[in-house]
Order: sequence, then structure tokens, then C-alpha cells
Amino acid sequence: MGRVLIVTGGGSGIGAAVAELAGERGDTAVICGRRKDALERVAAATGAEPRVCDVSEPDAVAELVDGVVAAHGRLDGLVANAGVMRAGAVLDLSPEDWDVTLRTNLTSVFLLAKAALPHLIEAKGAMVAVSSVAALRAPAESAAYATSKAALTMLTQTIAADYGPRGVRANVVCPGWVRTEMADAEMSGFGGPLGLDREEAYAEITRLVPQRRPGTPEEAAAAVLWLLGPEASYVNGAVLSVDGGTALPDPGTVPFTFEVRER
Repeated sequence: MGRVLIVTGGGSGIGAAVAELAGERGDTAVICGRRKDALERVAAATGAEPRVCDVSEPDAVAELVDGVVAAHGRLDGLVANAGVMRAGAVLDLSPEDWDVTLRTNLTSVFLLAKAALPHLIEAKGAMVAVSSVAALRAPAESAAYATSKAALTMLTQTIAADYGPRGVRANVVCPGWVRTEMADAEMSGFGGPLGLDREEAYAEITRLVPQRRPGTPEEAAAAVLWLLGPEASYVNGAVLSVDGGTALPDPGTVPFTFEVRER
């Protein structure tokens, strides 16, 4: 019998890809988010179970987890994937931008973990938080987003340390640029003023990525499902970059490195 998983941010992108791959492997994916139509489209395509939920609201999160356990009898895995991006350096961000970003990207995972951990302990289950390479570096004009993702990484590692002795594993995936709705919107915002279409914008934004392309939701989902599964049974508190090597280049040698002719 397959596992029962909760996947937040399941209406598109990485969350939808996790739901599809989980279904192919015989798991039950309960996808949640705020957009009912998007969730129902993913559910129809993947066989996932859709549940509308604002994961930044404590009562909604408790109802979600309780409902999943009541319906399926257990909870084996949690994928904390919901996120928002409010761009800006500190002087550009409003207090509302900061609050929304931290509440969605960080506090929601605290709420989910608090509700889910008793069931994950019982099942000897696992959770994966979808963070970002922005948690590992200091990207321009991303003060709230990068801070929230860095804090999410540490929150997940504290769960790994505190609840590993009780059989729960908690790991982090840090994607680079991945073709999602959010990234597509960013490409439009970036490329428009430069006269670049979306494909040209992706090519430019990944010019310094060793693999020279963005990732796909399916590639990120494969890493998530691996961390949830038995193949990663001794992986706990890990931070796995799925970024095509984005974080590798040394900024001081970029002018030399990327002038080398590709062979």
C-alpha cells in the first residue's frame, strides 16, 4: 500500500509535479493551495486529492491535517512547497511584503509541522521543505524571500535534529531556476524591458549556470520523492541543491570561466 502525502502549493509547478510522480509510484497525494480551480485541474490530471487551504492560517492547517488523517487513517509524508516572492531590497519592501513572505514561506511550515509531526512520528515518516538557492546565497533585491528561505532551511534542520530520534526525517531541496508559473512571471518582468521573450529571458538568466538552462518541475519533484522514500532512509537534515550547478561559480572568476569556449 502506498504512502499518504500532503503536498502544499500543489496547484502548479513543483507541487503538481510531486503529485504526479507520487501517483505514478502508488502514493496518495493530497494537494492543497488557495486556488480551487488549479487544484482541481492537477487532481484531474494526476489522481491527487485536492483540498483548498490557506496554509498561513493555523485553524485551516489543523483542519487540513486532521481531515487527511481522518480520511486515510495516517500521514506518511509532508512536502512543504507553498511559497510567494515579493521582490525588493530592504528599502523597497513594505512591512506587508515582509509579513506576507515570512508568513507564507516560513510560518506556514511551522504550522504544518506542528500539526503533522505527531502523525509523522507514528508513521516513522518524512518531510521535505522546498527552499531555494536563495537560501544559500544573497540574491539581489530579494531580502524577504531569501531570508524566509534561509530560515525555512534552518527550521527544517531543527526538526531533523529534534525528531530524528523519534523516527522522522526532515530534509530540504533548494531548486535554482525552475520553469514554474512564478518563474515564468519573473521572466516576463525581467525580459520585457530588455526586449526578450520568455525563452530568451530564461537563456540569459541561466547564462552562468553550468548546465545553461533552467530546471523542470519534474526534476525537482524527483529529488523530493527520493528524499521522502526508503532510498534516502539515512538522509536527515540534508540540504540538496537541485540547481544545475547555479551555486558553484566563483563570482571573482566569472569573466574568465564563461569566456572559455564551450566544446
